[in-house]
Amino acid sequence: GVDLLAWFSPDPRAIFELDQLHISRRLRRRLRNGGYKVTTNRAFDRVMASCAAPREDEAGTWITPDLATAYRRLHELGYAHSVEVWHREELVGGLYGVSIGGVFSGESMYHRHRDASKIAICHLVRHLDEQGFTLFDIQQSSLHCSMMGAIEIGRDEYLQRLRTATGQDVSFGEMNHSESGTFFKGRIPDRLSS
Repeated sequence: GVDLLAWFSPDPRAIFELDQLHISRRLRRRLRNGGYKVTTNRAFDRVMASCAAPREDEAGTWITPDLATAYRRLHELGYAHSVEVWHREELVGGLYGVSIGGVFSGESMYHRHRDASKIAICHLVRHLDEQGFTLFDIQQSSLHCSMMGAIEIGRDEYLQRLRTATGQDVSFGEMNHSESGTFFKGRIPDRLSS
């Protein structure tokens, strides 16, 4: 038989506005004092494998081996990127997604330490903003994404913003934030905190 991959286009669509991220006081403390290091594209395969691993509350995963191979190819071509969160030398969380023009579409994330995926989001939002991106698409929101400021927009607005953003001449580049604490110390503007 042939496996068919259904194209997923939810309406409404969840996004993060890059200038409206909410960072709670507790998360801000963890960013400053938790000793986390954040990198990009250092462990793409490991992040993908961790995102694809079965979770306690879910029966399976949508990330099939064929899909993982396709994302690995997109990574080799410079379109798919990973964000890794390290504690000491251990990979404790991260996310991956695809960038085209000024759009970053987050595909999946995971954490082994509390808040590690939130730390990845904080660094990614800051990075996308610095690089000139205008759309961070997360498709569907979760409770912790909505608490961090994710919003939903209708499909028509999403498609209009997608057309504009994909035409931007920006690149993902390399995130050079290194130590989470030093990156955020005294540098979390009011608009990035709640």
